Amino acid sequence: MNFHTRKWVKPEDLNPNGTLFGGSLLRWIDEEAAIYAIVQLGNQRVVTKYISEINFVSASRQGDIIELGITATEFGRTSITLTCQVRNKITRKSILTVEKMVFVNLGEDGLPAPHGKTEITYVKDQFKEDVINE
Repeated sequence: MNFHTRKWVKPEDLNPNGTLFGGSLLRWIDEEAAIYAIVQLGNQRVVTKYISEINFVSASRQGDIIELGITATEFGRTSITLTCQVRNKITRKSILTVEKMVFVNLGEDGLPAPHGKTEITYVKDQFKEDVINE
């Protein structure tokens, strides 16, 4: 799993216990997962359909830098299934896991639409190298 997105835990992200508010973290995860699905499916019209059990395994405090890791685990006809891990960037200690997140690809009419994808697309594969002939 690649960890690309990093967040700095700030005072406005804390709950009354002085730890990262779960709602803030879930907002970050949903946004990052939606961006991942958009990139994988090549369509900006995706919606969150399902998020499985969320397992908070440790707390994060003000000043911590956390990182979110998301990867595709399955491609359906109109959907993509993802998994997510969040960890402390410095200590590598796990903060949260989400085993299953399902996003649905939508057509212009707002209804589920086939996406035709079957495997993860990597950024390096999206661009062909330019060959310069001298």
